[in-house]
Amino acid sequence: MKLVVVSAGLSVPSSTRLLADRLAAATDRHTPVDVQIVELRDLAVEIAHNFTSGFPGRALSAALEAVAGADGLIVVTPVFSASYSGLFKSFFDVLDQDALTGKPVLIAATGGSARHSLVLEHALRPLFAYLRAVVVPTAVYAASEDWGAEGLAERIDRAAGELGRLMEGMGSVRRASAAEATRDASAAVDTDTAAAIAPRLIDGVVNSADRFTVVPFEQQLAALRP
Repeated sequence: MKLVVVSAGLSVPSSTRLLADRLAAATDRHTPVDVQIVELRDLAVEIAHNFTSGFPGRALSAALEAVAGADGLIVVTPVFSASYSGLFKSFFDVLDQDALTGKPVLIAATGGSARHSLVLEHALRPLFAYLRAVVVPTAVYAASEDWGAEGLAERIDRAAGELGRLMEGMGSVRRASAAEATRDASAAVDTDTAAAIAPRLIDGVVNSADRFTVVPFEQQLAALRP
């Protein structure tokens, strides 16, 4: 399964990227995944150009395709003015609105104060609910004082476990749907074959052309006359 991690951190190193990496590693421990990182900092110019031109650049296009094709997402943003960053929102503004439908998403954020922790519930969760994603119950917020303190590692592990189980469940549903579609296609072929044979069935026997004679109606009618 493919896990894509979207990080909107701006600095290098970034606490946002650090949280993203820890969440991805924890998810991989619960459910083996192939991880791809999308750094929005590197796509800022192409995102701006996309708004003015209507077309994504090569790097942005690859990132959008990766997100759309992922089995699950981890999205992490720094808190700016009590909400997600403009860069974070802009990326999801240029993403196709149907790309996240039914996709498992783990939301997370970083900030300088624990007072901003509700950004997860009043900003990020509504955004991804609007995009029809399936947001895992546990969201992760890391303030400056949380690094190295008790509790953060447990929240990361719990959220990662929820994401991994949801990805596995969604994967099972997709595989079952694919198998059902294959069975339906096979049944359709069998039905078409039967329909082709049916006109040549008389008393359960397939008749070849040399054993089946069509008698014109006029001849049958003449045979009934005295």
